[in-house]
Amino acid sequence: MDLITIFIIAVSLSIDSFAASIVLGANSKQVSIFNIIKVALIFGFFQAVMPIFGWSVGNKFEYIIKSIDHWIAFVLLLLVGGKMIYESLSKSKKNNSNIDISNFYLIITLGISTSIDAMVIGISFGVLRIAIQTPIIIIGITTFIFSTTGVILGKKVGIKFGNKFEVIGGVVLILLGVKILIEHLFIN
Repeated sequence: MDLITIFIIAVSLSIDSFAASIVLGANSKQVSIFNIIKVALIFGFFQAVMPIFGWSVGNKFEYIIKSIDHWIAFVLLLLVGGKMIYESLSKSKKNNSNIDISNFYLIITLGISTSIDAMVIGISFGVLRIAIQTPIIIIGITTFIFSTTGVILGKKVGIKFGNKFEVIGGVVLILLGVKILIEHLFIN
């Protein structure tokens, strides 16, 4: 898999963390450099670690699913992208103005919940026999940057646009699934 595709996946995966960071920045009174870095490190860590778990599962079952791997990757990306779009469109417009960005457990919970889709992407990497080292580094760094930017942006402009970013990320993941399917059906 080329670096541009990996970067596109990293950006798509970072959208959930970016949106959560915007909400944290917009709704917390304790936005400090320390809290911004803490959020970015935790989100980046979970986005980088979760694909490793998925990749391990994908590698274990490779011999069973080799002939349908492109369909599995397509369906997984379609489901994750569709889930992102559905959740972003169905979210309540409530403003939770008392979020405590310094709450470590809240940030851990958000970090895990926004990285579940990264585990699914890791399964796709494992099924397609893609080396995991480069993707997890790119995903982790991209998420760190997006999360840092999200908290700062959230503090400045509020939560007005948060859900639109998740829709874009979902669409990109679906398009990547289509690309993988087309490559395997018509190019290989």
